[in-house]
Amino acid sequence: MNTPISIIANALVRERQRAGLSLAEVARRAGIAKSTLSQLEAGNGNPGIETLWSLCVTLNIPFSRLLEPDARRLQVIRRGEGPTVTADLADYQAVLLASCPPGVRRDIYLLEVQPGSERISQPHIPNTIEHIIIAKGRALVGPVDSAVQLDVGDYITYPGDELHIFRALEADTLALLVIEHS
Repeated sequence: MNTPISIIANALVRERQRAGLSLAEVARRAGIAKSTLSQLEAGNGNPGIETLWSLCVTLNIPFSRLLEPDARRLQVIRRGEGPTVTADLADYQAVLLASCPPGVRRDIYLLEVQPGSERISQPHIPNTIEHIIIAKGRALVGPVDSAVQLDVGDYITYPGDELHIFRALEADTLALLVIEHS
């Protein structure tokens, strides 16, 4: 279930629970019917941007958070996939890969990796999240028990506080690594 409405539904439930608010209280504060919010959280309906914006304000979250799957799970975005916005006046498109949660620190690395050996990383501090985009080559990346083969332009995010691997599958593999920790 990875359609925009299902991602939004899961995000609404997740963010409402993080805020510690009831369905009725969020609906009241957002100025929408409780039944409407219930339908949205169930993955039904076709919410307008005004409704979603009102919910974001009520939950005190950026709009982009509604388009992101839960960051604690493994997530892979293949090139050409993901929530995309385009410009009206230029040949330009942006794919939202991840937004930074409040109070999180990010470290950014350029990885240059050769095949022949794999990097198995021990778990980092709790709540660490890693993001990787392959810029050149191919690699096997992610938690050791569920690593995914990535090609140029592919993106993955996974919990960095679990045993994880990066294995280059082609010579001169380049990747961008972003590590978030709080």
